[in-house]
This record gives sequence, C-alpha cells and structure tokens, in this order.
Amino acid sequence: MRRLGMRLAPVAVTPHAHGCVLQVVRRSGCGQRECSPPTLPSKGAGMDPDVSLMAHCPPTGGLTQEQVQVEISAEYNRQVLHSHEQKIAAIWQQRKQEKPWLFNGAKFRIHSAQLEGGELLLLRLGLTCYKDYLGTNWAPEARLLQERGVADFGDSQAYLAEPLGVGAMLHTADDCFVFLRRSERVAEAAAQVDIPGGHAEPKAAVKGIPEDSIQVQHLSGELVVQEIFSSILGEIRDEVNVPLESLSRPLLLGIARNHRSAGRPSAEFYVRCKLTSEEVRQRYLIGGVEAHESTSISFVKREDVLKLEEDVESWRELCPSAKGAIQLYTLVRPSRAS
Repeated sequence: MRRLGMRLAPVAVTPHAHGCVLQVVRRSGCGQRECSPPTLPSKGAGMDPDVSLMAHCPPTGGLTQEQVQVEISAEYNRQVLHSHEQKIAAIWQQRKQEKPWLFNGAKFRIHSAQLEGGELLLLRLGLTCYKDYLGTNWAPEARLLQERGVADFGDSQAYLAEPLGVGAMLHTADDCFVFLRRSERVAEAAAQVDIPGGHAEPKAAVKGIPEDSIQVQHLSGELVVQEIFSSILGEIRDEVNVPLESLSRPLLLGIARNHRSAGRPSAEFYVRCKLTSEEVRQRYLIGGVEAHESTSISFVKREDVLKLEEDVESWRELCPSAKGAIQLYTLVRPSRAS
C-alpha cells in the first residue's frame, strides 16, 4: 500500500449532517512556475495546518503521463547531517521492534516541481528509503532538521527523506468516491480514513539490480514517469481489489504536502472506475493483496466531496494526504469524460 505502511483518508465512516457517507462496509478480521520545497509553515497560515499544495495542475482536467517529465539526479537526494545519522538508525530499530513486519525499501525523493505553461510538469527526483523517512520526516527532531535546512541550504526539506507517495481520487460509475479506513497494522495513521494509495517503487523502474543497490544512474526519467503513473493503478488494485481493466488512465491533479510528517509529498491522481460503488464494495469484501491495510470502505457522492471541507466533523477524520487530494480535485475538477 502506500506510504510506507499505508495512508490516511477523508470522510467519516458514520453519517453526518451533510449525509456524505453512502455506505460503510467492514471487512471481517500558466507561465513557468517553480514549486520548490516550502519554508517552514507558520501557525495559522492556510485554512488547514495539516496540508498544503506544493503544485497543482491547471483546471483543465489534470495532466496525462505524456505531460509529465522527470529529471533524476543524485543532486536531488537528501542532504546528510552526520550528527543525525545514528538517530535515524535508532529510530528504525525502535519502529521494527514495535512493528516487526515493517521493512525498508527504496523510494523516490522529490526535490522540486516546475509547471511550464500549464502543459508540462517537470519533477526533479532523487532517491531515498523508508528508514530515512521514519528517521527524518517522522523524527522528534523533524522541526529542528527543517530549521537547520533553512540555515544551511535555504531549504527546510534539505535534510528530510521526502519520499514521493501516490494517492487516488477513485470515481465510481455511479458518481461516488472511494475511501478506506486504515488498519492498526500500518506504520502511519493507523485507524484513520484514507484514499487508496502508496508509493512508486524504484525497483519497478529498473530490472536486475538489488533494491538496496539501486542508484540514480540506473534509472531513466521516462521509466520513472511510467512507474509513478502505473503504481497508483497497482495500489488501487491491491487495496480495493478492483481489476486493472476497470480503471481509466490516471490524471495527475498535483502534489500535496502532509505537515503532520514535516511536509511529506504525495502525487494525487484522478482515476475513473467502470464499476458501481456496490460492485466495488463486493470486490473489496473478497479482499485483495493488501487487504490487511484497511478495515472498511466507504463511498461519498461527488457533490458531497466538493463541499466536504465545510463539514468540520468529517474533515477532521481525514488524513492530510487525503485532504490534499480533495483540495486538488476541487481545484482541477476533471470530468468523467476526460
């Protein structure tokens, strides 16, 4: 599943004043614009301190795979702060003791994003790993690392792992969006609501090289873009248990930052599904490859998703990445025909 364990999500799993939740099913058991890493968010800046938008596509329906390019370089890797490296190792050992099923893995690290004329998005990526993510973005010292990054490089994210997640606003044939309640087994945001998602995997973009030996020189920008777009379809298949042939090509809505984890970025997509919410529900109950990562599914009408941020009680249940996906969808609003 996504995010190094799994991810949060929006919409409450019980009916609220706006009547957003249709079903809850539990399983038993523009010109060129530079979007570089943000400075430290100030309290009260923005409507929701949990989330901000690093980049959003123009309101023309989102960007296709052909409209996204990747520049991958070791220059975009995390800056190493030697005094913190032992803490990263200690945090990893502690998390492994708490949840022995966790495992390390290579991830793409986002440095910046540049939107050119509304037609092309350039992502500048390096490499990182899950262990470094838990030891930097999720470290108790994350705020200090951000301040040190500003002082040393003028970049609050310079010393952070910044793994690029992926998430999907999954739109059913009967005009509903899909949300999942995360299980207690996941490493992050346990028992919260999320959208389907996970991470693009460097190992899927290069063959014949052990994961812990992958370097940026082994990767091509074209194959990395392909993996980013295909990974979200794989996450939907594995988490929701719907077949790939029922899913449309993903459209990129933009990139959101989760400020509960020091600004961790996630690329949020719009994906249409040929199945109705009832058909999706039935397949979810059967269980997919990553069925253990969530405990229930819920469906929210599109009209209610567009005003979900106004429903304080429902909005509070959402994880930051899910909030970001909803905000991006509201801004871009791709049509079902796109």
